Amino acid sequence: MKKTLLITVFLLACNIVMAGEKDGTGTLTTHTFTHRGIEYTYHLYKPQGLPDGAPLVMVFHGYGAGSTPPLSYGINPVADREGFAVCYPTGPKDFRGNHCWAVGYSFHIEKGWDRDDVGFTRRLVKHLQKEHNFSKHNVFATGHSNGGEMSYLLAYKAPDVFAAVAPISGLTMEWMYRELEAKTPIPLLEIHGTKDMTSKWNGDPDNKDGWGEYIAVPRAVSLWAAVNRCTHEITEELPIVRNRVIAHRYVDGTGGNQVWLYEVVGAGHSWPNGDMDTASEIWKFFKMYLK
Repeated sequence: MKKTLLITVFLLACNIVMAGEKDGTGTLTTHTFTHRGIEYTYHLYKPQGLPDGAPLVMVFHGYGAGSTPPLSYGINPVADREGFAVCYPTGPKDFRGNHCWAVGYSFHIEKGWDRDDVGFTRRLVKHLQKEHNFSKHNVFATGHSNGGEMSYLLAYKAPDVFAAVAPISGLTMEWMYRELEAKTPIPLLEIHGTKDMTSKWNGDPDNKDGWGEYIAVPRAVSLWAAVNRCTHEITEELPIVRNRVIAHRYVDGTGGNQVWLYEVVGAGHSWPNGDMDTASEIWKFFKMYLK
């Protein structure tokens, strides 16, 4: 009993947690990182026996959803199987007391609140590459809801860092669409429910929900299909688990890039694990762009 207790105390002191079977069999560690005087927390998941030069996937949480341990969304077991590391950064709290990513919501803009979360992400990726010898090229970003918006923002502002992005139930805010230039082709996968009442499929041009104006999901995805110079759309349906999932794949883009939109018919605002193995679908997409 004493030996077990000592081991437990040692692990807590080192801030190391061995992930449970459900969340993978690797090691999850917790760290802090300061950017522009603001302290961020991040969790790093490394599968057992991970080789040097392994890919890195950044996973961004939704608004108010930062947690310890982090929500893994089923990604850790995929990381064990496929051999990549996963970083779960936590956005510091905003003036409402919610962990979040600064993506230009209207209630943030009205209060003059902002934060350089893109700059933080750039520095954190470089830090992880140096400290853990992760790949300099195979870095990817995904996230749910507010984390999906962060993924879109990174596609605009950091395409030199990320090989591909996968926003889940994410939005393109209208200010991004009008003010930022999507100059660099970057592969993108969006998975979104058509009955999402938080991040609406058809957008919110009048800011009825309070997040700010944002454009329709199909329009947001079509922008990136155009930036990637995709020339054809292939449409197919995934095997039905609960809701119909219509996969719109825009193909033959620059350098072989593709842009995918998974339309989850009738689904709401969620990480749609009940309709597919979302984590595996994300990695299937990312894996096409390994260098």
